[in-house]
Amino acid sequence: MVSADTARTVVGIIGNIISFFLFISPAPTFVGIWKKGSVEQYSPAPYLATLANCMVWTLFGLPMVHPDSILVSTINGTGTAIEFAYITLFFIHSDKKNRLKVIAVVTLELIFFALLTLLVLTLAHTYSTRSMVVGMVCILFNVMMYASPLTVMKMVITTKSVEYMPFFLSFASFANAVTWTTFALIRFDPFIAAPNGFGALLGLAQLILYATYYKSTKQQIEARKAKEIDFPEVIVAANQPPNKTATAATENGGAYENHET
Repeated sequence: MVSADTARTVVGIIGNIISFFLFISPAPTFVGIWKKGSVEQYSPAPYLATLANCMVWTLFGLPMVHPDSILVSTINGTGTAIEFAYITLFFIHSDKKNRLKVIAVVTLELIFFALLTLLVLTLAHTYSTRSMVVGMVCILFNVMMYASPLTVMKMVITTKSVEYMPFFLSFASFANAVTWTTFALIRFDPFIAAPNGFGALLGLAQLILYATYYKSTKQQIEARKAKEIDFPEVIVAANQPPNKTATAATENGGAYENHET
């Protein structure tokens, strides 16, 4: 029979793999941003929230804070590096107003993380105290990360379009939350179970929205492409000189019709 610790380790490794795919799932979005040279209507909120979340969970999983949770630190340390890369790309291709917002939020997050690390490691002298303090902060930031797409979900409902809510990000978020909830329940850890349970429900809600508005999104995109194709033709037609046959017909009281295409 497989022991609880072995099962927890296996689920933790699976969680690392799924979390990695969660972190890289926005890559196609950022490739598109890089090619277009613009962030368009994409929001930096999910990536800023994920950065803060990864940093505090990296601290939480360290042996001197929460023993036997190194798998939490490994994946969140990786996630921190990936989110920094995304935010850098977002910063480069944003306008001045968005750049100021991004740099202000990142600066605040770094200051907060540095202060939290310093205070916990110097003032909290037991594992339980360190786990409690950092764990409560982790719950807060993890809920913020999972709740960050709420603004995008509101836009989806308003516009009936999921164009700016990437499917793979929503799916990976759901799978990630379910896996880490399972990890926390094998050997009950409320600090991991609570926010990830919430994240699983929110991820499911995003997938339901995606299924609901997928068809209407395709219709909107096709209609927009049709307009983009028709618009240049209208301009060309407007700039063409009058057809000679049509002019002659007009001059002769409309006796002839222009049948050229």
